[in-house]
Amino acid sequence: MNDLPPDLSRLRTLETWLALTLDRVRQEIAAVERREAERLRGMEARPPIPDWVIERGLNRESPPVAVHVGGCHMAGKRWKGVPRDIALRALAEGVEPCSHCRPDSELGFLEG
Repeated sequence: MNDLPPDLSRLRTLETWLALTLDRVRQEIAAVERREAERLRGMEARPPIPDWVIERGLNRESPPVAVHVGGCHMAGKRWKGVPRDIALRALAEGVEPCSHCRPDSELGFLEG
């Protein structure tokens, strides 16, 4: 069974349509490959997750709200990576440890 038209003019029309469609598909493939390459470059350039995080309040002058283990999903958007000694000092000064990631346990911090 032949599903192609029998005359030359319709075959040429079909050929043109297929060539244009193939060109659009190739352009879309190239665009997707560029986006994937950008995504991979972005992942490679991303800075490492800090070991310890201090979550800030609503403005820059407000005191720290909580201490988290780096990468804790509860840290919110206003946080800053800090070294171990700063995280320990914040806990000693009364900043609350996150109840989900338990940085006080991870740091070996004992109250008192």
